[in-house]
Amino acid sequence: MAATDFAAEIRTLRNTLHSIQAVSDPAAMRVKIADLSEQASAPDLWDDPDEGQAVTSALSHTQSELDRLEKFGSRIDDLETLIEMATEDVTSDRDDVAATLGEAEAELASIRTDLGELEVRTLLSGEYDIRDAVVTIRSGAGGIDAADFAEMLMRMYLRWAERHGYPTVVLDTSYAEEAGLKSATFEVKAPYAFGNLSVEAGTHRLVRISPFDNQGRRQTSFAAVEVIPLIEGTDSVEIPDNEIRVDVFRSSGPGGQSVNTTDSAVRMTHIPTGIVVSMQNEKSQIQNRAAALRVLQSRLLLQRQAEESAAKKAMAGDIKASWGDQMRSYVLHPYQMVKDLRTEHEVGNTSGVFDGEIDDFIEAGIRWRRGQEQEAGL
Repeated sequence: MAATDFAAEIRTLRNTLHSIQAVSDPAAMRVKIADLSEQASAPDLWDDPDEGQAVTSALSHTQSELDRLEKFGSRIDDLETLIEMATEDVTSDRDDVAATLGEAEAELASIRTDLGELEVRTLLSGEYDIRDAVVTIRSGAGGIDAADFAEMLMRMYLRWAERHGYPTVVLDTSYAEEAGLKSATFEVKAPYAFGNLSVEAGTHRLVRISPFDNQGRRQTSFAAVEVIPLIEGTDSVEIPDNEIRVDVFRSSGPGGQSVNTTDSAVRMTHIPTGIVVSMQNEKSQIQNRAAALRVLQSRLLLQRQAEESAAKKAMAGDIKASWGDQMRSYVLHPYQMVKDLRTEHEVGNTSGVFDGEIDDFIEAGIRWRRGQEQEAGL
């Protein structure tokens, strides 16, 4: 096994860090922090709770990002010092040197991984990438297996969020008759949740021996994943009352006291576009109506962005690759593999993927998407 060329590795780390700093612009971040700190110290800040929350959250997030960026320089310096200590003192015990170099190897791998994650973050420069995400999963072709697959995907994303410490809120669930879900909508509340999860949007395919087939036949089923950015109070998405139809109905599926006994669930239809949003998570019809309106505004916001993007693409010419159908396949029989058909990234640990280990797929998707944008000149 060849010895690690630590000098070359450290040069690579520093070059990567410099590239990230050039994009992130720490100086501009410090100016932003100073401005937000001044706003946060204003005595009337919390007269508007939404504005107060927005300012303090932005300040906390920007300060955290700057601290994280600056910490890498210190980590690389410390690693370089550790290597020098192990290699320059010729009187050191060989076992001690080997242990120190092993420690350096581990820290090198850790920095490389963390820096790679930060590098991917710099690729999330879209207008809404920093937002919270609203994820909707719908079962497709495949009957009961598709409904079961939709529930498996929902658990996968909720476990992914849990692994990262991201809060989630389930807004709506529509249960299938035998098992699984017809559809489900939930929020992921974290900076860049939309930027990360937006690459998960598309058609997912599952191939397995159906647990619902008494003849044990192989079944292919599909589920669709939609990801939209969460609307904010500063977004200008006004919907006239005469463009909305609101229907109320009794919540279905598992529920606590009074959830299934009153007409608290809300179905909101945007008449011009035909977009339908259902909410039944809250006991109050007023709360469900507010949540439905927020998600409807978010979908209209994303639609507007998509129309603008389509216009740019039309001017730039056709892009060779597209998201298309079946963007990812989950094969459980006759072999075990999850493969993204856009990026060609694949893993054999299917149980890990369904337990939320999808960061590699998300990173590959973000890099792939950025490559497509650069190819199209966008």
